[in-house]
Amino acid sequence: MRTQLASTSESANPLDSIEEILLSHNWVYNRMNDDELTVQVTGNAGEYRLFFLWQEDMGALHFTCRYDLRYQSKDYDAAARALMQVNQKAWIGHFDLPRETGTPFFRHTSLLRAGSSASTAEAIEDIVRVAMNECERFYPVFHMLCHNEVADSGALSLAMMDTRGSS
Repeated sequence: MRTQLASTSESANPLDSIEEILLSHNWVYNRMNDDELTVQVTGNAGEYRLFFLWQEDMGALHFTCRYDLRYQSKDYDAAARALMQVNQKAWIGHFDLPRETGTPFFRHTSLLRAGSSASTAEAIEDIVRVAMNECERFYPVFHMLCHNEVADSGALSLAMMDTRGSS
């Protein structure tokens, strides 16, 4: 089976659509080059750093949403066990805990076919919405991990519990 990837002339760079979305929210961003863009946003639980990386030859948009938290390397095993439980509850994308940085983050890669810029913008808005919801949903878990509060499995279970309603 032979696969042909979209050529540059068939597809627009989705980072252009991302810039439009960010401008509509009045978010300040940094476009390092044609294929990379970052933005820092404030959620209900804390600050997040969003990274977008466009891989044109694959037609793939790699996205990460990093917490402004850091866990201690001595707590990696407990954090990894908690991460497995978190990822079992995630529907789209997954969380990662790299040993090198100690900074937890959500990641997701989407294949974006050549199409209208409106459909690309909608797909990107969905990716960001899902990521922000998942990061807010699991913030209590990662906060506990990064503040050495993982010894109590009851507290960790409580932090992973889905809640309803608003204050």
